[in-house]
Amino acid sequence: MFGLPIKYHEPVFRPPSEGRSLLIQQTIGCSNNMCTYCNMYRSKEYMEREEKDVLMDIENAANYFQRIGHFPSKVFLCDGDALGAKTENLLSSLSAIREKFPEKTRVGVYATAENMLEKSMDELVQLSDNGLKIAYLGMESGCDKVLHLTVKGNNARDMIEGCHKLKEAGIEVSIICMLGLGGKKFTKSHVEETARVLSEISPAYLSFLTTMAIEGTPYHRMVSRGFEMLTVKELLIELHDIIEGCDFKDKVLFRTNHVSNMYPIGGELNRDKEIIMQTLKKWIQETPEGTYPPKPSHM
Repeated sequence: MFGLPIKYHEPVFRPPSEGRSLLIQQTIGCSNNMCTYCNMYRSKEYMEREEKDVLMDIENAANYFQRIGHFPSKVFLCDGDALGAKTENLLSSLSAIREKFPEKTRVGVYATAENMLEKSMDELVQLSDNGLKIAYLGMESGCDKVLHLTVKGNNARDMIEGCHKLKEAGIEVSIICMLGLGGKKFTKSHVEETARVLSEISPAYLSFLTTMAIEGTPYHRMVSRGFEMLTVKELLIELHDIIEGCDFKDKVLFRTNHVSNMYPIGGELNRDKEIIMQTLKKWIQETPEGTYPPKPSHM
C-alpha cells in the first residue's frame, strides 16, 4: 500500500484471499523453516517481534487510514506462522486492532499444526473472541510419508486435531494442499490420504497450489537427482481424484487461484462438485501426455 508508514522485514507473503488486507508482522520468518519445497523464509531467522513495535505499526497504519478516510476490512498477521506467537502478545495486537479499526475488521494468520496444538482451548477461544477469525494451514498433504519426505514437521493426525480445536474455538480454517508434492512415487497415497484428511477436517476454505522445484531448495536438488515430478495431465488427475474422494459434512469454498496453478477453477463443495469434476475431466482429456508445468523463475 503506497504511503503506508510501516517498514516491513521483507520478503512478506500472504494468502491470495488476503490481497487487500493490511499486513502486520507479528513474527518474522517461519518457526519450522525446513520444508524441502519452500524458499519463502530461508533468508530470515524466526523471531517474535517486540510487542511495542507491533503496536506502533498498528497505530501508524490506523493514523494513515484515518487520514485517507478509508479502512481495510481485513488485517493479516504475518509471517509464516504468527499463531505461534505468545498468546498475550497476540491478544495485545488484537485489542489494538479492535480499538484502532472498525469493529467489522477480520483478523487472520498463517498457522501450523504445532502451534494449533500448543495453544490451549481457553487461549484459542480468547483469540477468537478478540477478533481472530481465520487461520490458514499449509497442510500440503494428508500422507504421512509425503509429509516426512518434505520435512513438514508434523503428521496428518496433528493437523486433524489442530484444525478441530480451532473450529471448536470459533476460528475458521482455510487449508492449502500441494498438487504433485509426492511426485510419481507417492501420487496414489498422496491422493487417497489427502482426500481422507480433508474430509475429516471439513475446512471452511480449501485451495490448491502446484508443487514447483524452486532453485536453491532441497526439493529442487531431489528433482535434479531423479525424483520424478508430475506432468500437467497427472497434476489434473490428482486434483480430480482428491476432489472426487472428498466427502464434506459442511460447506467448503474451493479454489485453485494460486499463481502456480495453470488451470484456475473454484466453487462450493459439495454443491458444485459434479460440474467441477466434469470440467476437470474435460481438461484431462484435452491435455497432451508428457507436458510439464513451466519452470518457476522464483516464488
